[in-house]
Amino acid sequence: MNANREAARDVAIVRYREGALRPAQPDEVAVEEPLEIRVEGRSVAVVMRTPGHDRELAAGFALSEGIVRRRSDIFEITSCLTTAPAGGDVVDIALTDPASFDATKLSRHVFSSSSCGICGKATIEAAMQQFPPIGSAPRIRAELLLGLPQKLAAAQETFQRTGGLHACAFFTAEGELLLLREDVGRHNALDKLIGHELLAKRLPLGDCILLLSGRVSFEMAQKALAAGIAIIAAVSAPTSLAVEFARANGQTLVGFLRGETMNVYSGAERLTDHGHVYTRGDAEFGAGDPAPH
Repeated sequence: MNANREAARDVAIVRYREGALRPAQPDEVAVEEPLEIRVEGRSVAVVMRTPGHDRELAAGFALSEGIVRRRSDIFEITSCLTTAPAGGDVVDIALTDPASFDATKLSRHVFSSSSCGICGKATIEAAMQQFPPIGSAPRIRAELLLGLPQKLAAAQETFQRTGGLHACAFFTAEGELLLLREDVGRHNALDKLIGHELLAKRLPLGDCILLLSGRVSFEMAQKALAAGIAIIAAVSAPTSLAVEFARANGQTLVGFLRGETMNVYSGAERLTDHGHVYTRGDAEFGAGDPAPH
């Protein structure tokens, strides 16, 4: 799929202003279209996504679903046409070892909306599939995280035009932007990001900081763990299950990263504050409460 595929388009609107409805210039909106993901020719999911970077999306999906574990598990990813009345695009993942694919172990039914990547999970056990917990990871200055949302916003080209896309980005431990992806679905944006690195054979990503433009759900934390990401930061809130998951798997989880403040929900021992390093015991304080010294 072409990475430059249309991500936004103009639509006719009527605008209410100064007490009256009047025709207005077209408004640019984010594109949302279906993508069917197949593995060895068998349909495993239909995701509603923003077109572009579809091979990366399929690769990231396959990793987070446990279909593959490394780049060498993927033989090729191809696009094909669908004859379905609703249209849409199709990508098919061919595995290096086709016999390793067990469709009965998939955790999804065949439809996932752009708003929730975990919709359709068949069982709690499937949703909580296990990946190796995080081991060692670099410490970073807490202050460095404060400047990342502004860098993310500045790089969100389509969001600036439409206001309708989520974004995920990788930064170095020094705060340098490495890669960004946008999509109507926040989980799709993360799959595209992880899929890019998987196809480039750069997993695990323990040295990177993951920044999310929205909230942190359980699935976002799980996808990050699948890629070996130790530090997750977001401008919005985490869910309770995301916090529990991050704590159980050794991830640093930061929420409400806005202005000059943030909440650290897990893994505060990886953050330094003017030379002070929190211990695991220090990190066991309530969100929003002052850390003990």
